Parts: sequence; structure tokens; C-alpha cells
Amino acid sequence: MSSTTTQGVEVSVETYFQPDYSNPMSGEFMFAYRITIDNHNSFSVKLHRRHWHIFDSNGEFREVEGEGVVGVQPILLSGERYQYVSGCNLRSEMGRMSGTYQMENVDTKQFFDVDIPAFEMIVPFKNN
Repeated sequence: MSSTTTQGVEVSVETYFQPDYSNPMSGEFMFAYRITIDNHNSFSVKLHRRHWHIFDSNGEFREVEGEGVVGVQPILLSGERYQYVSGCNLRSEMGRMSGTYQMENVDTKQFFDVDIPAFEMIVPFKNN
């Protein structure tokens, strides 16, 4: 698991290879990742946007930007935790993702970026 804290917001990531949704013979490798966001601040925060950097070991690089996560823009009260699961497809057996969330301090209306720690997606048999 990868984890980092930026301006009182902790982001942790766990990854899982999805063999039932992958087709190695066709160069299709599907991974799921679970993100946990903990608000350690004394104020509420709202997640507005995400920005991902996706590196595939075949040399491909993608950027993905958009509003919210999995269709929502969650508000986390002080001390609250939010979790979601999403996925990423690669054309090779391993890759890496990292990124940022654009958050808002709900009290002051100030925006700030929160780092999403880099994490690896590796097909289990590559680890042996």
C-alpha cells in the first residue's frame, strides 16, 4: 500500500490485478485500485477534480483529468474517511500511476492540491 499526506489530507492506495477482466494474449491487463482519503484537518474538505499520470511499461504515457471520482465530489468532514474503487487498463504487465486531487477548504473556499502517491500495478507472476 502507498500512502502520503498533503495539507492534512491522507491518501492511501491498494492495487489488485483483475485476471477475469484481462486478456494477456491480446495485451490487455486490468487493475483495480482502492483509494482511501482521510481528512485529518479541523475543517471539512470537498474533492473537486482528479488528475492522473499513467505510465505503462511499454512506454505509453496517459493523463486523465476530470471532475470528482467515480461520479461524485465527496465532502469529508473533519476526521472523516472516504473510500472508492476504480480501475485502470494497461497494455503491458506492469505500470505506475500517480496524481493529484483538487480539494477545497469548505470553510474558507480556498482550493489546494493533494498528492496521490505513486503506486505500481504489477501482474502477480511478474513478482516471482
